[in-house]
Amino acid sequence: MIYDKARDLAKAMAESEEYVSYKNAKEKAFANDTTKALLKEYMTLRIRMQGALVSGQKDDEAMERLQKIGEVLQLNPDASAYLMAEYRLNTMLGDVYKILADGIDLDLGLSED
Repeated sequence: MIYDKARDLAKAMAESEEYVSYKNAKEKAFANDTTKALLKEYMTLRIRMQGALVSGQKDDEAMERLQKIGEVLQLNPDASAYLMAEYRLNTMLGDVYKILADGIDLDLGLSED
């Protein structure tokens, strides 16, 4: 029964404005090979920087490259729309996860007590 409800939720999420916008924006942005390559490098660097922050390491060169690529991508309407759609989708996914966690009283370590 719980898996059926999870499949229903997944179907609703796939039909959501956030996901449909994300899917369309990704398709449009990734249609251009240069934009696709920049976005892939940007995502790789972003994950690398998140890992460095968690481990306490500092990589100034990668951070500078990430910022420069981010600036270039913001000037590209398709890339910018994709990044915004990705952000909105991730926000929705985070909100859903929090709702689920709160529903079973799962402490995510984010409480303010």
